[in-house]
Amino acid sequence: MNLKSLIRTIPDYPKPGIQFRDITTLLKDAEGLRQVVKALAERYGDAGVDKVVGIESRGFIIAAAVAYELGLGFVPVRKQGKLPGTVLGHDYELEYGSDRVEIHSDAIEPGERILLLDDLIATGGTAEAATVLINKLGGEIVACAFIINLIDLGGDARLQKLGYTTYSLCSFEGE
Repeated sequence: MNLKSLIRTIPDYPKPGIQFRDITTLLKDAEGLRQVVKALAERYGDAGVDKVVGIESRGFIIAAAVAYELGLGFVPVRKQGKLPGTVLGHDYELEYGSDRVEIHSDAIEPGERILLLDDLIATGGTAEAATVLINKLGGEIVACAFIINLIDLGGDARLQKLGYTTYSLCSFEGE
């Protein structure tokens, strides 16, 4: 199955010049969704992962499904103020301004092996912020995996320079 054919491109969203890669068309395709979950679960099924962490919001969909398939727990990384209880947060820079992501302070035990999943890697800022949180809680990141890698934006390379193993099911370049 060609996953790229199931991903819709929306030009000039959320601003002019951006080619938004929309996975909702992939998600509504039962076989496409099944293939994504199966591919990621098979890849990491023998990796000794203890928990799957997903980044808000589309990353939740895939990460929770993969966690279920692997028989593991799911941990959300959310934008500031969305999680109840005690959280640990990390600020990171965006193209224009900054943002903050948070995780429950009791979500990961020291030494747990973590698979970090999101729908898409662009510049890598949000994924890097999530790795900081996981590390602060003592988690060991096995891999950072994505459905889509926007190669030209360098997020994949950014995470690799930090020492993380990355994987994507498909990629887009120069668009």
